[in-house]
Amino acid sequence: MKNNFLRCAFVVLMTISFSSCSITMPVTATSNPVGSKVGKSSATVVLGFAFDEDASIKSAAKQGGISKISTVDIKTKSILGLVVTYETIITGE
Repeated sequence: MKNNFLRCAFVVLMTISFSSCSITMPVTATSNPVGSKVGKSSATVVLGFAFDEDASIKSAAKQGGISKISTVDIKTKSILGLVVTYETIITGE
């Protein structure tokens, strides 16, 4: 009986740990041509608490060395709504 409980608990924990959802949505586009450079910045929120991270467009542009932004996308990844990662992805020159 104890082994069945442990197996069931293990399966439930593994299912929860691999349950996640990810979506990428466009935010904006400019009239600038799509460049070859890509910049990314991200921030993680755990149980509603944000850490000192910066997922802004400005930090993504700085990371990618981009001065003329072409497109901005936001990627959101959620693990059971408990851990949510926001990633800003920009392209440009």
